This record gives sequence, structure tokens and C-alpha cells, in this order.
Amino acid sequence: MRFGVLGPLAVWTDDGVPVRVRDTKVRALLAALLLAEGRMVTADHLVDVLWGDSPPARPTAVLQARVSQLRGALDRAEPGARALVRYRAPGYLLSADDVDAVRFSALVRRARDGAEPRTRVDLLTRALDLWRGPALAEFADGDAARPVVARWEEERVAAVEERAEALNALGEYAVVAADLTDAVDRHPFRERLHAARITALYGAGRQGEALTAYERLRARLADELGVDPGPDLLALHRALLDQDPALGAVPVAQAPPGNLPAPMGDLVGREERLGQLVALAGEHRLVTLTGPGGVGKTRLALAAAER
Repeated sequence: MRFGVLGPLAVWTDDGVPVRVRDTKVRALLAALLLAEGRMVTADHLVDVLWGDSPPARPTAVLQARVSQLRGALDRAEPGARALVRYRAPGYLLSADDVDAVRFSALVRRARDGAEPRTRVDLLTRALDLWRGPALAEFADGDAARPVVARWEEERVAAVEERAEALNALGEYAVVAADLTDAVDRHPFRERLHAARITALYGAGRQGEALTAYERLRARLADELGVDPGPDLLALHRALLDQDPALGAVPVAQAPPGNLPAPMGDLVGREERLGQLVALAGEHRLVTLTGPGGVGKTRLALAAAER
């Protein structure tokens, strides 16, 4: 059984068939168990999550009924899955071996251990592809969910930053500059994210835009937070002004013909999607790629355009 929290709460069988958990309280129970990440959750806490200040007359019995409903929904989808919801005094836990948040963290750790930028890009792309939207959107405002969801979202943005830096190391500046446009708007004070985009703008031969992006961030930090850019961003600004060769700007003479940036490597692991996109582009005048920032929409679109 597979569970999804990096987006709307979702459950699938091992074969990928969606499992419907219809009752709102049962879904809230499942979300609370998944938020615990394999740890036991006390019955009192589950009652508080499900009913807050208005618990039922017999909360323990009603909670047991909801647990039974959850077990039944899982077992009907995949016989034997009811055993995943276990009682351990004084509460319950979910023994889930396949949760997208766990797979995401594992892929990010592998990427950080990798020395080669292409390997890091591929692993981080796979990790970010697991996201289907805001984490546990329907439960994210709950007191118990808020800190866990915030941690997941922070890890997501950090992965976007690390992927962008690895792409810059490969010289794929145009891809990064495009991919991070929306991300820097959503995270206006993340200096590392802005630094990756500024570096990409400069590397893509858009030096004026890079300096403008730096100045816009500097002004926002001063006006809204009353602080100056950090030392890393200041060092990047000096390198821009000095046109430091270490920034890796592509000389104009090396620019590829036409209006597509030169590919810096193979599109690993996405051939099926690439084929689908090329087929759609052959049938329709307009094809739009959607998804969270940093998942590789621009890189995929460029590969399709090359074909």
C-alpha cells in the first residue's frame, strides 16, 4: 500500500490503483497517523485532532469505530492491509513502508551524497516529481499538521535550490532562469534561491537582468525587513560587477544557432513523458506543461522543441 502526503491526501494499492477513503473523519485520522511518520499517536491526541473542543459522548468508542472504518477501507482495496493500522497502548500507529514524503527525503539525501552534478539533478528531479501540490492541503491548517507540513515544504524549496545550483554547475543557465521565475516570486526573501537565478541569468548572457534582479532583492530586503543581503549574495554581486569568469557566462560566439539553448546533457529517465509531449505537440497548436516550480518543465519542453 502506498500513501501520498505531498499534495492532497492519497492512497494507492501496490499496483497503483487509487483507494477511496471517503469519510472526512476517517481521512483526518489517516492524515494524523501519516503525520506521525511511523510513531504511535495517543488516542487522546487523535480525539483532539478529529473533534477538537466538541468530542463525542464516548470518544474512545467512536475513535475505535473510525479506526475500524479505516482498516476496512484499506483491506477492501488490498487484502491484509488492515494490519497496517496497529494498536499500541495508549494509541495507534500506521506501519507504512511506502510514503511519498519518505521517498522524497531519501532521494534528496542521495543527491546530497552525490559528487557529480548530473546525478544530483536527476535524483532531485525525481524527488520533486513526487509533489502533487501543497502538502496535505485539506489538513495543513491544523495545529498538529502545521509544523510537519512546514518542514516538508522547507525541504521542497531547499531541493529546488540544490537542483538549480547543480544545473548551473552543468551550464544549463537558461533552464534555471526560466524554472525559478515563479519560485522567487513565491519566496521573495530566500537569498539562496535568488542567488541561483541571478547566477543563471548572468550565465545565460543576461547580465543586465542579473544585476536588476539583485538590486530588486536588495531593495526588498531593506524596505520590508530592514536588513542587507547576506555575505554570499554580496560576494555574488561583486562577482557580477567584476564579470568574474568563475560565474561561467557563455560567450556570445558559443551561443547555439536558433533560439534554443544548447542542451548540456541527456534527459535521463523522462523518455516516456518526452514522447507523450512530442505527440501532443504534433496534434495541437498549443500544449501547456503545468506543475510546481523546479520539477523540470522547461527542460522537458526544450527537449521536445529540439525534436
